[in-house]
Amino acid sequence: MIVNPINIKHVVINGHDLTIEELVAVARFGATVEVSDEAVEAMKESRALVEKILEENRVAYGISTGFGEFSKVSIGRDKSGTLQENLILSHCVACGEPYSEEIVRAMMLLRANALCGGHSGIRPEIVLALVEMINRRVHPVVPQKGSLGASGDLAPLAHMALVLLGRGEAYYNGERIDGGEAMEKAGIQTFSLQAKEGLALINGTQAMTAVGTLAYYDTLRAARLSDIIASMSMEALTGLKNAFDARVQGVRPHPGQQLVASNIRMLIDGSEIIDASQNLRVQDAYAIRCIPQVHGAIRDALEHIKGKIDIEMNSVTDNPLLFLDDESVISGGNFHGEPMALAFDYLGIAASEIANISERRLERLVNPALSNGLPAFLTPNGGLNSGYMICQYSAASMVSENKVLAHPASVDSIPSSANQEDHVSMGTTAARKARQIVENTLSTLGFELMAAVQGIDLRGGNVSPVHKAVYDIVRDKIKFFDKDREIRIDIANMEKLIRSGVIENTVSDMLEQFC
Repeated sequence: MIVNPINIKHVVINGHDLTIEELVAVARFGATVEVSDEAVEAMKESRALVEKILEENRVAYGISTGFGEFSKVSIGRDKSGTLQENLILSHCVACGEPYSEEIVRAMMLLRANALCGGHSGIRPEIVLALVEMINRRVHPVVPQKGSLGASGDLAPLAHMALVLLGRGEAYYNGERIDGGEAMEKAGIQTFSLQAKEGLALINGTQAMTAVGTLAYYDTLRAARLSDIIASMSMEALTGLKNAFDARVQGVRPHPGQQLVASNIRMLIDGSEIIDASQNLRVQDAYAIRCIPQVHGAIRDALEHIKGKIDIEMNSVTDNPLLFLDDESVISGGNFHGEPMALAFDYLGIAASEIANISERRLERLVNPALSNGLPAFLTPNGGLNSGYMICQYSAASMVSENKVLAHPASVDSIPSSANQEDHVSMGTTAARKARQIVENTLSTLGFELMAAVQGIDLRGGNVSPVHKAVYDIVRDKIKFFDKDREIRIDIANMEKLIRSGVIENTVSDMLEQFC
């Protein structure tokens, strides 16, 4: 069952069962957040262990020692708070444009959820304050560039943590102001950090996971849209049904392939145009005939990526970790972003393939040599008018850009911290690239949908009931392109429509089995 995040209004976190839909609900649609009582108790117990370690003068990385190469330097209890605040002040080195509000909200939610696991030694009051920043819409200014993805997302998370200290900058009520001023206006307490708390706030994968999870969600939406839009292109191109026969998929039973073929069969059911076209040729070009195989492979990729995100969202990723059963303080590597770096590189490749095949269908729609009888560039008066000629140019440009962006970030590593941190993930770069790719992909799908609807008008005849509903949504925003006009307005309207959720929600309401 598909849960629409816009319907989720409140999320309770405990460190164990946060879902992608809940993250989107909080980040994008403003759902409020609450920390469970069990999580508060777990954090209290973890904090008590840190205090005991300090009282007994035990040697423990990041609690009574410095960090990275400075782990050999012993730090006295009287300076442990200064050590943690210095960590934040020295690590806020990210550069570039700030992350969007929704990414920062996702980042704060993920960090709070990881801390709720009770293995990080932070006071629960700080986590509760982080949650209140989400609820009262205090959004730290977090520049996008500067994370190696191990030891986690140190630089961006340091910018997030600054505001909890009453420092840095934040957006509050849409205004970019001093972090301390934003917290004061919102009525949220700021803190002086104590032992282990700086590490707890910034040692983790929450920047890459925030960016990548939202990119995943939008790629899943693009994949669902691509089935709808491709099936409408089939109407305009008089596509054949035989390649979508369940028997064909049954002898190569990849789950995604079977799902997509089923979607297409439902979407074209009842189309008089399709039904009347089945004897026109014996097979279609790959961009139509291989929709189940290409779109299906993307669905299988997304299912794999979802599994990785589900695990990471509910994992403890800082260092060292505290275990209450035997009071162990273990220095490990859960901060390393490699699991997500590989997943988000894969995500970028999957998203780019949606755009690749979409642009090829767009080319068939506008090219009279390939469109099975449609006028050149989908204009009834070619020559004087260019019609949709340059739409394909724009789509081709974005598809080409995607091919550059899809080169994996995770194959690179540059050692840091005097070679103590000698292999890093570059996972945040992978996530950021995937987000750029899916934005290009959604725009490319918008061009294909515009062309498909125009082609249906020029073809004439009755489309399937589901396609008629989508057609009406598009035509309400974008009128028939009978002669050249200021097409940028149509494109701006389509950019909004394709991202609004209206199209896939309409189809889901009409077809319960569509997914």
